[in-house]
Order: sequence, then C-alpha cells, then structure tokens
Amino acid sequence: MIDMKFVRKKYTTGKIEFEALKGIDLTVGKNEFISVMGPSGSGKSTLMNIMGCLDIPSSGEYLLEGINVRTLSANQLAEVRNQKVGFVFQSFNLLPYATAFENVEIPLLFAGVKARQRRDRVMNLLAQVGLAEKVGNKPTEMSGGEMQRVAIARALANKPNLILADEPTGNLDSKSGGEIINIFRQLWQEGHTIIIITHDQNVAKQTLRTIRLKDGTIDNNGNGSAPL
Repeated sequence: MIDMKFVRKKYTTGKIEFEALKGIDLTVGKNEFISVMGPSGSGKSTLMNIMGCLDIPSSGEYLLEGINVRTLSANQLAEVRNQKVGFVFQSFNLLPYATAFENVEIPLLFAGVKARQRRDRVMNLLAQVGLAEKVGNKPTEMSGGEMQRVAIARALANKPNLILADEPTGNLDSKSGGEIINIFRQLWQEGHTIIIITHDQNVAKQTLRTIRLKDGTIDNNGNGSAPL
C-alpha cells in the first residue's frame, strides 16, 4: 500500500530552511490499522500530507499502491487523491450551507458519477455511519459526532483503499470519540487501510501498530503495537 524510502521534506521561507521530515523509511501493508503519534512539530501533519498526495517529498521515494508520487503532475496527484485516498479531519471540513447528502456527494460529482448512482451511493454511506435520517440536515443542525460521521461517509464516497484521519476525535467528547473509533475499526475489518494521526494515547491503543515521530524521524525506541 505505502512504501517510503528515505523521504525528506524541506520548506524554505526567504533564507530560512526547515526540514520537517528527515529521511522517513516506512512500509504500510494493505488492511493495516495504524496510529501516528508525536509531539507538535514532530512531522505528523507533513507525513500525512505526503501519504495523502497533498504534498510531495523534497527527496526520497514514495510509492502509493505502486505509483511513484514524486513523478506525478498536479492534475495527476489530484486524480490519485480522489480515487485512492479518503480524508477525515479534526475540524470536519464540511460545507456549512450544504446538507449531509450534498457534502457526501461532492467527491462523486468530481468523479463524474451519474445522478442515480450518486444518490444510491450517498444514501448507503449515510446509512452505514448511522445517519440515514439526517440526509437533509446541515452541519449547524448536527452534533460534532454526527458531523464527523458525515465526514467519514464523504471520505468513503469513491471507495478508497486508504483512509487518512487527522485527529478525528480531537473536537469530540469521549463518548462521540469512541463511536468514531468504532466506525474506523469496522472499516478496517471490512478491508480498508486506516491511518490515524492522534495525540490521544487511548485512540492509539485501539490500533494494531503505533508509529512515533520525533523531530522529523521515526522514533524506533518508541514504536509499539496494541492488539485489537
């Protein structure tokens, strides 16, 4: 699924150069359930952006399902993101003026899916996350947990194999957060590869493997795993 070899990422602002990733070697197999932890500034968000083809490495090699990401154009990267990766964010990133149905439908519109197929797919996804009766509700009419469920349904719209979640429980109470993690566990059991960026040790304990970052590198002394 994911194969990174000595991936580095540098950012330059004026004369200041900052290296966010300092040579990451990482392999993630199909149908893994992984958490990524580390203090602020450790490179977690940068790593997620590269894994999700939102950014490309400055050097090194990143293969996503055999595709060399560094060789892709901006349009090709967008196509890979839309087809292969589903994103879930801490702040939900829903359109506030759109209904739950419309928010989940967006990736299908970009993919050119026909109207009848879009409707069936969206309704099935909202039912899958327990929101069959909320299709017409806007984000302002839903709880945080419900908004995150919509975001998960949207992430699944184009049937990606890889789901990347950045602090998906960060804005939720413990009960809602637990329900969201249970949905991820179910998706993993259905065959998806799930990678969760988190500060929460309780969330990390629910995954099969934890990758710990420190100062832009993988902290091999801090790696661990927790069986489900």
